[in-house]
Amino acid sequence: MSPRPSPISRPVTIRRAVARDAKRLTRLVRGSGAYEGKYAAAVAGYRVGFDYIEAHRVFVAVGADEPGGRVLGFYSLVLSPPELDLLFVADDAQGRGIGRLLVAHMRSEARAAGLDRVKVVSHLPAKGFYHRVGAVRSGTALANPPAVMWDRPEFEFRIPSE
Repeated sequence: MSPRPSPISRPVTIRRAVARDAKRLTRLVRGSGAYEGKYAAAVAGYRVGFDYIEAHRVFVAVGADEPGGRVLGFYSLVLSPPELDLLFVADDAQGRGIGRLLVAHMRSEARAAGLDRVKVVSHLPAKGFYHRVGAVRSGTALANPPAVMWDRPEFEFRIPSE
């Protein structure tokens, strides 16, 4: 077993995604270790296009002190209906608190948009993460062949007003 990466020790900035991020976000999704083996087909042709970035609230976590501001992770908040549509952290950056940072940012964005809850359909390997960051299990999304061949847990983030 390899040692767990250390928590965030270098600065991380969260900024709004822009069109030029589309290819990097697509690579992050398609290259995710969480989608290997039987899950690979779910992201094989997946694309995060500039049109998607323009239509939704997409934010990226970048290493502030790395050349070119390497994308360490990202999320997408859809406002209607309220859903955390995507949340990915680069494989080599997992375990450093970046996912938690992105979720906290998402909650802040949801609150600012006047939302009181945000749904997320979890990838099976991520269900423990969502539970640890405060999401509450709310149901099950049934398989949708041929894109998704397995049932997935649904969670909900409750967004208290300030």
